[in-house]
Amino acid sequence: MKNKQHWLDWILATLRESAWAPLCIVGFYIFGLAFDLYDLYPWLDIPTHFLGGIAITYFYRSAIWNAQTLLGTTPNLIQVLFAFTATGTTTILWEFYENTIDHLWGFTTVRGLEDTIMDMAMGLSGALVLSLFYQRR
Repeated sequence: MKNKQHWLDWILATLRESAWAPLCIVGFYIFGLAFDLYDLYPWLDIPTHFLGGIAITYFYRSAIWNAQTLLGTTPNLIQVLFAFTATGTTTILWEFYENTIDHLWGFTTVRGLEDTIMDMAMGLSGALVLSLFYQRR
């Protein structure tokens, strides 16, 4: 039972500290879809994905940092690399999500292969910026 409490403490600490960042980006994304902001202002997609990369990297970095109480000390470089690669995976899954909702519900969030590649590049760029910040710290 004590081990379950440690895991629950880790999850709750991570959610409390950093879940707000990706939730803000997802909230803005939904708001943008609801009010056709991405059709009115197509350029808005680029900063959204860039900030999304920063937000999800922040979340993963917080989770990795908080996991040290369970798993032991992890070198900073490993933490940064793991958060960056987890963000890369999330970026790919997000693009699958966008393509799926376009296909199933007829949305137009994806504007072709170039848009998908740019979205992934922006997400990874955001992850890189925050990763470099963490590494310098």
